[in-house]
Amino acid sequence: MILKNGYIILNNELVKKDILIEKNIIKAIEDNIDSKTEEVIDLNDKLVMPGLIDVHVHFREPGFEYKETIKSGTKASAKGGITTCMPMPNLNPVPDCKENLLKEMEIIKKDAVINCYPYGSVTIGEQGQERSKLEEFHDLVKAISDDGMGFNNMEILEAQMHLAKKYDIVIASHSEDFKYIKSKDPKGEIEAVKREIELAKQIGCRYHFCHLSTKESVDMVRKAKEEGYTNITCEIAPHHLVLNKTLVNLNANFKMNPPLREEVDRLACIEALVDGTCDCIATDHAPHSEFEKALDFVKAPNGIIGVETMFPLIYTEFVKTNIISLDRMLDLMVYNPIKVFKLPKRKLAVGEIADIAVFDINKCHTYSYGEIQSLSKNSPFIGRKLYGFNKLTIKDGEIIYNDLGGKNE
Repeated sequence: MILKNGYIILNNELVKKDILIEKNIIKAIEDNIDSKTEEVIDLNDKLVMPGLIDVHVHFREPGFEYKETIKSGTKASAKGGITTCMPMPNLNPVPDCKENLLKEMEIIKKDAVINCYPYGSVTIGEQGQERSKLEEFHDLVKAISDDGMGFNNMEILEAQMHLAKKYDIVIASHSEDFKYIKSKDPKGEIEAVKREIELAKQIGCRYHFCHLSTKESVDMVRKAKEEGYTNITCEIAPHHLVLNKTLVNLNANFKMNPPLREEVDRLACIEALVDGTCDCIATDHAPHSEFEKALDFVKAPNGIIGVETMFPLIYTEFVKTNIISLDRMLDLMVYNPIKVFKLPKRKLAVGEIADIAVFDINKCHTYSYGEIQSLSKNSPFIGRKLYGFNKLTIKDGEIIYNDLGGKNE
């Protein structure tokens, strides 16, 4: 297979190259590759990148298949140009022991169309009362989390931190103090981040903050990094970078946790994106049924889908506008996630596995309800005009998504 007339990112510049793939390996990246004996795909000046990595998704299976399944979630991810993801553990059963984790992994093996590295939980049932059986399954996961629930039993968290350090895996925190769960006051995130940073400094485990959303939180992570605590990392979701609380207007497709914050917080998140404080862009892809999202705003569940719009949002709002560079974009959505979570290497280079995504950065497209691959449709970005929608996804040398024949508007 030859991908012709695509642009790759080389030293922060777009450079036109052909790419030869044989079996599952990139065999050549050159100016003009002889195509006489190979299948040729003409990319017509689109951007070719390593497949994206999303370290924070909710695929709902097992337990909540009416919202999303491993199959539908990974297909939606493939549509978005994502070839590696990390599903969160708020499932039924929760992967808090080896037996439960293996149930999820069996479904992944059977149905996933992209690479999936599931989280284990930090506590039994994500209830915060008893630590999960990490000794049983540490060798099967890259990270553990109780995402959706904040850590409020510091004794249990400290014990799991010591084990996470021993086994060299990440603890990923949904930082939220229980005192503020109902009000969603930003103090809930700020106070939790403050105490967890101090504990992570003391113990030295690899500690990752999920979906940071406040100025104070990113400031604290920045300070920890400046002090040399490279074990402390964080992610920011696209919606906290492009939306603020003035847009909610009782529309449950704008309801998530952490919620949309003030404009000063959004700007602080962008600053963290620019200056290196933010390590990863992660979607917190959280599908819910249309029935659930149609409930009264207070009763509707938190969360929005995001795997199909991650790249277009970041490219349109921050790369096309020269707020971040092409290289920084690569780091945020490919190379830093690999580094933080010690995932298998993925790189657009000769000799590497062909995990590739092809994005149309030249034409604007309006994201529509009808094109959504996820089982759930709870996106605040329906109707938004964006550049950079994915057109072709290749995993292990095989095409898993192809929209090169589609029309843009």
